[in-house]
Amino acid sequence: MIALYPGSFDPITLGHLDIIERASPLFTRVIVAVLKNPNKTPLFTPEQRQAQIGLATAHLKNVEVDTFAGLTVAYARQRGAKVIVRGLRVLSDFDGELQMAHTNKLLAPELETLFLATASEHSFVSSSLVKEVAKLGGPIDHLVPVNVIQDLRECFPAG
Repeated sequence: MIALYPGSFDPITLGHLDIIERASPLFTRVIVAVLKNPNKTPLFTPEQRQAQIGLATAHLKNVEVDTFAGLTVAYARQRGAKVIVRGLRVLSDFDGELQMAHTNKLLAPELETLFLATASEHSFVSSSLVKEVAKLGGPIDHLVPVNVIQDLRECFPAG
């Protein structure tokens, strides 16, 4: 069975990686899909994020990384996914994620949403927090995969 893990991943965090690593043994293939969201101004291009995720997940042989635009359910159907994986960090994440899961179910009744709780040590980590810490010159090695650290330092050299 194919699962889809969509998101902006700007950048991928250790929390995201935790979800990917835990989803990987549950499915024959996990597609990590970088959303090209016209309503956001990301730090990294979709191609950069795809490359970052590819390096961070290279040890997982059934993980594929791609980019997409538009409705997640349309992309899931196109790729043959039966499950949409979503990570939950804190209780406040659940409200928005549940609303999206219900909307996706209305749009594509054949798709299921699987929520995975992020490991507690990563429950406070968000891409926004990572960028803020990096911008201010703080340590980020406990927040992002090793390959992303240099990319962030290049974006925020004075930090």
